[in-house]
Amino acid sequence: MTERPFRVLGLQQIAIGGLDKGALTGLWTGLLGVDKVGDYVSESENVDEDILRLGSGAHAVEIDLMQPLDPERSPKVHVPTLNHVGVWIDDLAACVDWLTEQGVRFTPGGIRKGAAGHDVCFIHPKGNDDTPRSGEGVLIELVQAPPDVIAALG
Repeated sequence: MTERPFRVLGLQQIAIGGLDKGALTGLWTGLLGVDKVGDYVSESENVDEDILRLGSGAHAVEIDLMQPLDPERSPKVHVPTLNHVGVWIDDLAACVDWLTEQGVRFTPGGIRKGAAGHDVCFIHPKGNDDTPRSGEGVLIELVQAPPDVIAALG
């Protein structure tokens, strides 16, 4: 195995799904008091989400509360309920290239802009014959860290 050309800097987000994000928002914002900082709707990703934030600056962690626009269509952002975990990566392109060489399976779409405006790419939760390495049951979002996060966490 060649030397890893990137670093995982820290937790960027967790994403929680449900058929109706109202109950999730009631818990996380209403009862727990976590601030809502935005929202995101995407037909192609079948998602309507509230974006919450814990902490500030480079140490902030995003909590995305998601519901599907159409529960019968994929991706099913509410299954499983803990939809995915996101981690900051200092060099996303190098990371994806290297992990691809190691046989990691990614979801379709490649590197693209995510809900928070950062470049993202997802490790598939399940491997296959061609690319056997995976998130071992967990969807993992790799997120390009901006310069301030790299400086603070790197």
